[in-house]
Amino acid sequence: MNAANTRPTFLLVHGGHHGPWSWEKLQIVLTAEGWTSETVSLPSAVRDEHLTEPLPGMYDDAGAVREALDHIAGPVVVVAHSYAGIPVTQASAGSSNVAHLVYVASYLPEVGEGMLQIHGVPVPESLAGVRPPENPDFNQPASFYDGDGTNPETAAAISRLVPQTVRADFETVTRAGWPTIPNSYIIPDQDVSVVATVEEQMAARADVVYHCEGHHAPFYSHPKEFAALLARIADSIPVKGDSHE
Repeated sequence: MNAANTRPTFLLVHGGHHGPWSWEKLQIVLTAEGWTSETVSLPSAVRDEHLTEPLPGMYDDAGAVREALDHIAGPVVVVAHSYAGIPVTQASAGSSNVAHLVYVASYLPEVGEGMLQIHGVPVPESLAGVRPPENPDFNQPASFYDGDGTNPETAAAISRLVPQTVRADFETVTRAGWPTIPNSYIIPDQDVSVVATVEEQMAARADVVYHCEGHHAPFYSHPKEFAALLARIADSIPVKGDSHE
């Protein structure tokens, strides 16, 4: 196990339509367990309805992730949820402080892939506009959190989802960190999101695969259990200078 003073920082990167708030429950548990965590706000999750085209896309998100990485001293475990696997893959390439990548119900793209291209969706003529959080074609928002929109806590979270730019849906990865950075993939056993249809395919690219309880955002519905899994992953990372790992 890593000593406390060599523990990595968790950088928690939210999925499409979400925000840093989606990690709050998990962060409370991580802090209580002695872990440091930070979040990043992805600009493609549009919170300002007055923004004009061209709206932020995946490359803007990757820039935000890379900026966050560059401001963290010491090793980092990047945790990417859902869509965030695309910009995290882009941003982590060439980063010197990323010790491990964790993909949670996430896309784990090859160079040349974009999020919706993985599902076989053709690239539209224009990448302008936004995709609303209420989108039955993607099983949204019913797939989020515990999958039960009648649960008041889930309904409150769903009400915080925001539009996502079309540009982010289709911009393609030009660099990938995961082929050279140790990584893990976490599959939530109750996920009914559109991502679940490709999770086994994505997980096949990862170094190690874990399963956990929960729906599309298991860190929201099961923060204690998810924190324990993250700690298990982080504690398996060799301490720099170890000769037995």
